[in-house]
Amino acid sequence: MSRFRALWQASLNATKRALAWNVEDIMPPSEKYVFNFNSKEELKRWHLYSDSEYGGLSSASLEITNTDSGAGSQLSGIFSGNLSVDISEGSTWRISRGGFCGMRSKKFDGFIDLDAYDTIALRLRGDGRSYISTIYTENWVNSPGQQEDNSWQAFVFVPKDRWHIAKIPLDQYLPTWRGSVIDVELEMNPSRIMGMSLSVNAEGGIPGAKTGPGDFRLEIDWIKALRTY
Repeated sequence: MSRFRALWQASLNATKRALAWNVEDIMPPSEKYVFNFNSKEELKRWHLYSDSEYGGLSSASLEITNTDSGAGSQLSGIFSGNLSVDISEGSTWRISRGGFCGMRSKKFDGFIDLDAYDTIALRLRGDGRSYISTIYTENWVNSPGQQEDNSWQAFVFVPKDRWHIAKIPLDQYLPTWRGSVIDVELEMNPSRIMGMSLSVNAEGGIPGAKTGPGDFRLEIDWIKALRTY
């Protein structure tokens, strides 16, 4: 009898493990970390850009340091710098004004599949400016003259001096081409995400947000994908 019970228990445990695996495979967790700024290793996953690449005078930095997270001291990312709308003298680039900085993730090894999720959440503490959250997906045009990833953008207003979780439904990200929204009927493919970025412009953004040249500072705790349904 004891041998029968042992076999029965082993079979039951194996069945439970199989069911648990199948359930998680069919229904992924309700949230998934995409980026977590709790280690200096995270810096290796990002690169900075600004109008200085085209003759502008803006500058940006990204560091991981101890900050007050609201529940004690912990590591978080700080994206900061200075926005200038001026152009350096003698610049050979034909741009009329500067005033932008960004941090973009390096391309993933393959793709991140967020098809099971419907919302991007970012835990941030800012300076009253609005920032731009961008998602890059695999290019829908496979041709030698069109090599850039697809980009989808949404504004994020970050209240000043307090931690805030911004939640952006994926269907609120608009298709863009080099920073401008394009008027086409397209749907994002969240199963083929190549990377993400956060950027800031001196002008434009959400009404009521701080604008203009000058310093900016954005603290970043994490970026997650959520399933809200």
